[in-house]
Amino acid sequence: MQKFKLSLRVSSALRTAHPRTTPLRSYSTEARLTTDHVRIVEVGPRDGLQNEKKSISLETKLELIRRLANTGVTTIEAGSFVPAKWVPQMASTSEILQHLLRTPPPSQNQIAYNYLVPNIKGLENLVTILESEGATAGSKDDAKASTTTEISLFAAATESFSKANTNCTIAESIERVRPIVALAKEKDIRVRGYVSVALGCPYEGPDVSPGKVAEITATLLEMGADEVSVADTTGMGTAPRTLELLHALSAAGIANSDLALHFHDTYGQALVNTIVGLEHGIRIFDSSVGGLGGCPYSKGATGNVSTEDLVHTLHGLGMHTGIDLEEMSRIGAWISEQLGRANDSRAGKATLARIAGEKTCP
Repeated sequence: MQKFKLSLRVSSALRTAHPRTTPLRSYSTEARLTTDHVRIVEVGPRDGLQNEKKSISLETKLELIRRLANTGVTTIEAGSFVPAKWVPQMASTSEILQHLLRTPPPSQNQIAYNYLVPNIKGLENLVTILESEGATAGSKDDAKASTTTEISLFAAATESFSKANTNCTIAESIERVRPIVALAKEKDIRVRGYVSVALGCPYEGPDVSPGKVAEITATLLEMGADEVSVADTTGMGTAPRTLELLHALSAAGIANSDLALHFHDTYGQALVNTIVGLEHGIRIFDSSVGGLGGCPYSKGATGNVSTEDLVHTLHGLGMHTGIDLEEMSRIGAWISEQLGRANDSRAGKATLARIAGEKTCP
């Protein structure tokens, strides 16, 4: 195995552009981000809450979104148009969409609200609500739009996980995605793809084929996805295997600007893997306030990397996110209390302890 080396000059290395040696395919892309800016996709209200055992009220979900909108975050996963019998916590997604269309939370920046749609029926339900409210999805290029509406869809990198999660093969799941993307493009709705279990599968183990992940990612981009989030759903990823996967994606001609990374922190490697992604040139990362989340199909898989920990790390490396760490830390403590669970963010708890200490000092 090739020995893995992590640069000690991270801060300066991250500011250096990485030359491309492979030809780019004709994918749907968004504008390039500056080299020292990282866009964080906050997944707490959807991925973070969907597997909580305790029933969560619509008011609590809306309050969580309202608070997050005031932190500087620009993309928030707001819900999922899945059948309530599959994911009971997402049963109020229609009401959330209606509320955000009618009375979006105040924010100093435009916010894209993203909704997971597992099938064409889910997207049709979303479109029906948009039309009934006399709304469009909006455009991130429209400076007058305070919010936009986006969708996300998913595929898995292993056959076993695909069958357990969607009751179909990888090839069948890709075919199910095609009409979703086509309808979304017809309605001018931005599309985000997910590739689950990219660095480890609960059924097939840690040795997921990087080539297969690259193939699925390329397929989603070629059919019109604007961005693909490659997900370490089980948290099995390590620094060398993350780098191997990123090399496979680059070799497939996939631009870094079309990619996001989604790490779970099951084995405490999410931030290490994040730095690997940063050094490779990735500038979009998913995270969840308070470290909320987990995968019901992966026993022992803990939550997403916490937004507070991610922001603290990025800012410490000299990167910019536009996110207020103190405000995000307060939200992490609040939602953890609402759910009756421990706050899994180390940076969040430390930040609040520091603030409390400063207030008590003479």
